[in-house]
Amino acid sequence: MKLKNLRWWVIGLVALATIINYIDRQTLSVLWPFMGKEIYPDKSAAELKEVYGIISIVFLFSYAFGQAIFGKIFDWIGTRLGFVLSIGVWSIATALHAFAQGILTFSLFRSILGISEAGNWPGAAKANAEWFPTKERALAQGIFNSGAAIGGIVSIPLIAYLAIFFSWKAIFVIVGLTGLLWLIPWLILVKAPPQKHPWITAEEREYILSGQKNQDLDRDGEFDDGYTPTTGQMLSHKQSWGVIIATAAIDPIWWLFIVWIPTYLVDVYNMDVKGLAIYGWVPYVGAMLGAWFGGLLAQNRLKSGWSVDKTRKLVISLGCLIMLPTLLMLSNPGSPVAAVLIMATILFGFQTAIGNVQTLPSDLLGGKSVGSLAGFAGMAAKLAAGALIYSVPSLTSDGNYTVVFIIGAALAIIAMASIWLLCPKIEPLKPH
Repeated sequence: MKLKNLRWWVIGLVALATIINYIDRQTLSVLWPFMGKEIYPDKSAAELKEVYGIISIVFLFSYAFGQAIFGKIFDWIGTRLGFVLSIGVWSIATALHAFAQGILTFSLFRSILGISEAGNWPGAAKANAEWFPTKERALAQGIFNSGAAIGGIVSIPLIAYLAIFFSWKAIFVIVGLTGLLWLIPWLILVKAPPQKHPWITAEEREYILSGQKNQDLDRDGEFDDGYTPTTGQMLSHKQSWGVIIATAAIDPIWWLFIVWIPTYLVDVYNMDVKGLAIYGWVPYVGAMLGAWFGGLLAQNRLKSGWSVDKTRKLVISLGCLIMLPTLLMLSNPGSPVAAVLIMATILFGFQTAIGNVQTLPSDLLGGKSVGSLAGFAGMAAKLAAGALIYSVPSLTSDGNYTVVFIIGAALAIIAMASIWLLCPKIEPLKPH
């Protein structure tokens, strides 16, 4: 049996995994303002925010180290089994939240969830490098990243709706089971990389491999593994640090909104669960459109003859420049409608840029090192995000989020500068 356009089926499944990933992690964000009062009836709203902040930090730090761990795991056991391990464990961890009793057990289950969910990102970067030619990778990354946005869109109203009919404990079990069901089509469809997959057509195999220029290092016409340095060799290239710093600067902007949108809307506008269902999903529509826009713009420029270097820098810079003024505007948005629309514009800019940032490991390195660089960059990003998330309760103790948004604008500048300064030319790296 041959299946046409198999690469798009593969990235579609990765995008679906990302949707599930975000529903899993957002379940606690949506339910906490309400379930927190049930678990800790004697705590004030400020104290509940602090507890949630601690649990979120545990998740983020676990997620940070999980990215580096799973980057190596995916390079070691491959994309197929890497995703089985990652989503299998995170689905079980989500269901275990139903048995949490307080901050200790929540932190334990969030830690397991964070480590295992982290595999989704280096795994997606590696799948992208394996299954797509260079000119299509930004679009493929955009489709995958749109899964994060779609997960954000559906998770808030979905969890709010389920909360009408089910207890918070039952909701965690239901969401966890969904991830285990995903494993069935993944194991059936993704049998091997494109070089050896029995269902791929000869035309698609040739199209994919002929477009992977960084996988013919010796230029002998045969596709090899490209430049696959050791960890020390990889970190000796300033381009690797450009990727790591850019990711560490830009990613906290996303996590700022992922973690705090529900709490922000409850805090500033006194929303109940119905209000969250009405307003909370809007920012993620901007994120979804930005993921598609960034990918399509990059593909368009590459097909028109632009270099990878020029294309990546244009799209990344455009996304950062969209975020800069809108982050500052959010300091005084006025109405909740204006607030969520400004957030949507910020996340549009973020997703425009991040898809192209995340393709950089596959632009620079061969297949066996892509997961490792993506994992190191992801670890740095989550450590930076954790520091920002941890500071939010103290920075917003008076209900004013201005300082937080100014920090976000500064991070956008750092992300853009690191690409321009540390990646003078984005092209396949060679040994020193």
